[in-house]
Amino acid sequence: MQSNVHIQPLADVWQNATQVYSQIAVLVDENTKKYCYPFLQPLLKAHTLIEVRSGEENKNLETCTQIWKQLTDSQFDRKSLLINLGGGVIGDMGGFCAATYKRGIDFIQVPTTLLSQVDASVGGKLGIDFGIFKNHIGVFQEPQKVCIDATFLQTLPYRELRSGFAEVIKHCLIADGQAWKMLITKDLASQNWQEIITHSVAIKNKVVEADPREKGLRKILNFGHTIGHAVESFFLYTENRLLHGEAIVIGMICEAWLAVEKGFIQKAELLDIQDYILCIYDKISIKESDFEAIISNTSQDKKNEQGIILCSLLAAIGNANYDIPVNKAEISASLHYYAKL
Repeated sequence: MQSNVHIQPLADVWQNATQVYSQIAVLVDENTKKYCYPFLQPLLKAHTLIEVRSGEENKNLETCTQIWKQLTDSQFDRKSLLINLGGGVIGDMGGFCAATYKRGIDFIQVPTTLLSQVDASVGGKLGIDFGIFKNHIGVFQEPQKVCIDATFLQTLPYRELRSGFAEVIKHCLIADGQAWKMLITKDLASQNWQEIITHSVAIKNKVVEADPREKGLRKILNFGHTIGHAVESFFLYTENRLLHGEAIVIGMICEAWLAVEKGFIQKAELLDIQDYILCIYDKISIKESDFEAIISNTSQDKKNEQGIILCSLLAAIGNANYDIPVNKAEISASLHYYAKL
């Protein structure tokens, strides 16, 4: 486990964590201000509270400008600290703002959703969306600390908890076949979250340490994300907007189907994956008339090279390939497969 990642109660890791800083700001949204900030506030000295609106649709340059303005108006210098208290949106955007404010100030991630605890807060990826394209503008920068307290999961609506569980499924499928076999014996309500978080963070840490800048192996963490992000972007500004994990499970089914078509995994393994996913997640209606726009979104995926769409596909349950070329006809066929389930 990386030394800057702490999976334990917040109070146990907070002593003296912020003493060296000239000023401290805490970034929250309306939800984490109400439900999570009361856990953190007593542990801090005097600080500035910066509140932004929640939701992926607000993870953009306009909101970053508001954050930078408040830091500037409060005369934060380069010895200041930004604490990001929230889910993936707060962590991605707050970290990006910290990494770019005056060429970089320190920041601490305090992830409060399952998604951010097992995935988004670990690995140093920071960024914002650009139009409909996810995390299109960003940087790599490690936080000073990542403080993961499972207590925060008690503040989550069921749908948010379920969304984060998609990344738990992904980690097992790409890196731990035995854990996958254990995972599918339990429904969402029966999971041991402390064990789940520790296992997922360990997998992601191992991959990130081997490939910090995503030049090779780290790309396996994108299993389900080429098509999943394209689906998420398509629905982002509609009344049927999907949470990240809800889109990624669609991507995992589609990309597992592609892995069967390319001879990497067996049809029985695909059926196990889709059956478990569909026991937990609602089947989303995707019309054939939507396929063209979704497929077009994949052309902006960050893994692509020289106009070729590159996927990370399962090599087996518990192992993954990366940089596998797929074409638009194959993506269309995978969407047809999902739509007919």
